[in-house]
Amino acid sequence: MRVGFTYDLRDDYLAEGHGAEETAEFDRPDTIDGIASALAELGHEVVRIGHCRNLVGRLAAGERWDLVFNIAEGMHGFGRESQVPALLDVYRIPYTFSGPMVLALTLHKALTKRVVRDAGLATPDFIQVRREDDLARVNLSFPLFAKPVAEGTGKGISPDSRVTDPAALRAVCLGLLARHDQPVLVETFMPGREFTVGVVGNGPGARALAVMEVEFTDRAGIDIYGYGIKQDYEGRVEYRLVDDAPARRAAATALAAYRVLGCRDAARVDLRCDAAGEPNFLEVNALAGLNPVHSDLPIMCRLKGIGFRELVGMILDSALTRLGREDI
Repeated sequence: MRVGFTYDLRDDYLAEGHGAEETAEFDRPDTIDGIASALAELGHEVVRIGHCRNLVGRLAAGERWDLVFNIAEGMHGFGRESQVPALLDVYRIPYTFSGPMVLALTLHKALTKRVVRDAGLATPDFIQVRREDDLARVNLSFPLFAKPVAEGTGKGISPDSRVTDPAALRAVCLGLLARHDQPVLVETFMPGREFTVGVVGNGPGARALAVMEVEFTDRAGIDIYGYGIKQDYEGRVEYRLVDDAPARRAAATALAAYRVLGCRDAARVDLRCDAAGEPNFLEVNALAGLNPVHSDLPIMCRLKGIGFRELVGMILDSALTRLGREDI
């Protein structure tokens, strides 16, 4: 099968003058090489396309593929993760992972939480702060947690994100509004255990691959899984698979959220427990990071004995099954 491969290589954007944090979500060469090698080892011809602008040019030139393995996250706007899938839909070229509607929804954490909450799943109470005047409407009990409404890789999350009084909340929100040019999600802080759950498959056939707990070491200094720790996680956090009662409830919540949101093929769902020990949905990464060594989904698979090529194969097989093309 001829598989196109769409992605955002971080080096390309750095060369254009974009900053380190601005490009934090984009992929390193070892991620691109790892996925391409896995697809080739599975017997497919891999055509490296790159970012959305490259895709536009190659589609306009008449190039086509049997399927596209898409991990491109885009640069601008709330719909940036939807750009590649929307283009592929126009040309009726199938692809892995979720479609444009789901990717636009799940990038926006507040909208995602509304859907999850309406489905009866636990998620922290929240409010959006779009401008300074909105701070007067925050009627949630402290401590609270503030982060950009549509960023990944822990961008905008720091030790200051957990706030305990109105003055701190004001300072953090105004700083985030200025720096990220998007609303701030303010939600009730969950003080308990932190889980991330890998999910593969579609609809009723979707299943939780594993539940991984994120534990902070003494070197971490804080118990907030933000940008700084994600960029330098070795020695600061420990990852372990868990299968106790709270972990199983986390898996059930993650799987329910995955289904109600309409995610496809694979994703990673983040949860944190409240004071009573009940897992609460925080967010879903419908385009989960796939660095073979450093990304959470491959890490939990490795701990479970699932190799990287096997993970890529599971994602591809899920897409082919969904498309009714298992024979390819």
